[in-house]
Amino acid sequence: MKINARFRLQVLVQNSLFVVLLIAIVASILYLTKDVKTQWDLTDSKRNTLSPASVEVLNQIPGPITITAYATARDAEGNLRQRLQDVIAPYQRAKDNVTLTFVDPREDPAAVKKAGVRLDGELVVEVNDRSENLGTVNEQELTNLLVRLMRSSERLVMALDGHGEGRFNKPANYDLSNLGNRLEAQGIRTGSVNFAVAQDIPDNASVLVIASPRVDLLAGEVNRIKRYLEKGRNLLWLIDYDSLRGMEAIADFLGLDLIDGVVIDPAAGSQKLPPTISLASAYADHAITNRLASNTVFPFARRIAAYEDSSFYFTPLVEAAAGGWLETSGLMNAEFDRDSDIRGPVTVGAALERSVGDDVQRVVVVSSGRSLTNEYSGMLGNMDLGINIINWLAGEDSLIVIQPKLRNDLTLEFSRGALTAIGFGFPIALPLGLLIAGGMIWWRRRKS
Repeated sequence: MKINARFRLQVLVQNSLFVVLLIAIVASILYLTKDVKTQWDLTDSKRNTLSPASVEVLNQIPGPITITAYATARDAEGNLRQRLQDVIAPYQRAKDNVTLTFVDPREDPAAVKKAGVRLDGELVVEVNDRSENLGTVNEQELTNLLVRLMRSSERLVMALDGHGEGRFNKPANYDLSNLGNRLEAQGIRTGSVNFAVAQDIPDNASVLVIASPRVDLLAGEVNRIKRYLEKGRNLLWLIDYDSLRGMEAIADFLGLDLIDGVVIDPAAGSQKLPPTISLASAYADHAITNRLASNTVFPFARRIAAYEDSSFYFTPLVEAAAGGWLETSGLMNAEFDRDSDIRGPVTVGAALERSVGDDVQRVVVVSSGRSLTNEYSGMLGNMDLGINIINWLAGEDSLIVIQPKLRNDLTLEFSRGALTAIGFGFPIALPLGLLIAGGMIWWRRRKS
């Protein structure tokens, strides 16, 4: 092909037109996408993305969230402010009226004293004219703080004591301290009531918890619980498979048909669990269970049913052991007998409601006394179920959410040489290499 001045002019015009069009296309894309905010979180545990539970809490707060961080501009371990910003940024992306302001404690000690700040990096979070300080800053702690600030009033949950029941302030396997700590983190106070000391259940108790007594209650103590229920008060009753511990009158009052026996679930073997631990197979369409994303387990559960003439509206919350049965002949003969046993699924958790005056009385019965204890509350979704039950019983339906989990990221560490290579290679060496390669290709084509 003969290359003349006209041909070179045509090539120049074509190349110039291509460059102009390319610049126009890039400029148009930048203009059209300037307000589009799309991000991908590639971290191992999605630490830059809020959990659905945190997003749901934010959606329930109509007003602004004001966060003041009392943090020095520079600290010994690095940029403390940047670490705090990294925690708050996902909240700001999920809700546009979350504001973060930094105050240097060294420059404004008067503000530090007024806010009651004691730690470098402590937050003061304000919602609806209520505020609280936060020293440990992560998603779980911050979301729990927001839940506390959203509560309309103080809630007190009392656990019955004096008969070997599980207690909120004790760490034994059969106690409830793990659940109690999570409730306290959400602004629900916990306590205990012992009929040997107190004549009655305090009037300011929002919920009474009876967690698997190990000795029989006295007739007078059962009558006090019955009077409590007759007033329309709320109850969480964790029962065991072997005995009601003298509270048959409470079951009759609630209209419950509690058949003796243990739920056997052969499917538990697939999870390397004994068959006496039954797996939930279905949840009711109910505020307590609607948001449960994880399975729940119920060790040594029994069957819960209601009599037709009960004054309470009965909702079977949780059904378990879809392929199992209720063993009524004892664990020594744990084989299904169609004449005496009851084929699964078996109801192991139930919610009861009735109108008392202008109020609605709420009761939840769980037929596995161990399911919310320290030994089993950490398994799968049991802790979420327990917190949801307490929130519903306390009348805080809007605060029933699945708890955000702490996230432990894998750490990727580079040597100094690798960091130098990356810092020099990407911004300098790589572009320079491309330019050299392009120049060599152009030179060869020109020579040919």
